[in-house]
Amino acid sequence: MKLVIRYFFRGVRLVLTPVMLVSEKLSTPKAIERSAEEQARVDAQTDQLALYQFRACPFCIKVRKEIARLGLNIETRDAQHDLQHRQALEQNGGKVKVPCLLITHHDGREEWLYESSDINAWLHRHFGSVDQAA
Repeated sequence: MKLVIRYFFRGVRLVLTPVMLVSEKLSTPKAIERSAEEQARVDAQTDQLALYQFRACPFCIKVRKEIARLGLNIETRDAQHDLQHRQALEQNGGKVKVPCLLITHHDGREEWLYESSDINAWLHRHFGSVDQAA
């Protein structure tokens, strides 16, 4: 019975994954506009960020849409198919759970932020204010 259930959900994922990815492409918002100097400053700040994610995870899609809306260049790391990224997430973050934003602070300290709503709130606090947009 477990085998039947496992294959049922694999089939559901097989059907839904392309739908979710196409939906993401069609519904991703336009990025906020910044001056070239301001965008360069934001890009320098986002060099310290990495998003551990699964491509078809709805919560990861939610975070990627916020990243796109804010016009951020954040490295995405596939923790589903890349064993190295999966191990880094588990060993350093403490669990294989996505989405997870790795924030490397200027002093070298790493902060692993889980939960899509928390990640989006953090991104909005740091990059979404009116004074940062051109």
